[in-house]
Amino acid sequence: MSLGQGMSSEQGASSQTGFGGKTAAQIVGITYRQLDYWARTNLVRPSGCDAQGSGSRRVYTYRDLLELRVIKNLLDAGIKLESVREVFEYMRRHVDSDISAAHIVINGQSVVLCQGDQLIDVMRQGQGVLNVLPLAGVKHDVDTALHQIGSSEQRLAI
Repeated sequence: MSLGQGMSSEQGASSQTGFGGKTAAQIVGITYRQLDYWARTNLVRPSGCDAQGSGSRRVYTYRDLLELRVIKNLLDAGIKLESVREVFEYMRRHVDSDISAAHIVINGQSVVLCQGDQLIDVMRQGQGVLNVLPLAGVKHDVDTALHQIGSSEQRLAI
């Protein structure tokens, strides 16, 4: 298939597949003007092929489309473009996996990245790291302790 034609998600995930600017904008749900601005201001440069002067075309990869869609979602959630730039700078340095696999929590103008058992305040460049306390084992722990106590002591009637 040539650039810009519709493709299945399997074909879209191929590292050899490229999408022209108009097609990329359509897939992501933004205007071509937004896409052009984001490329010119280095928010997301096309990694397939960047424009090399008049008449050349930008070519976006599937990964670029994922990043563009994340940016659109952040903007739709009310995060300012300058803050989105900070979030992406941080995520590109610290998220090793596919960016679409990351979990982001948005609260007002705060953006928190969920990585494993940590919540990282992205807007503060990783400052204020919080630990997540998994509660899944709490019931099991209490039930186990009750069972041990129940076999050795008599429970009080309530």
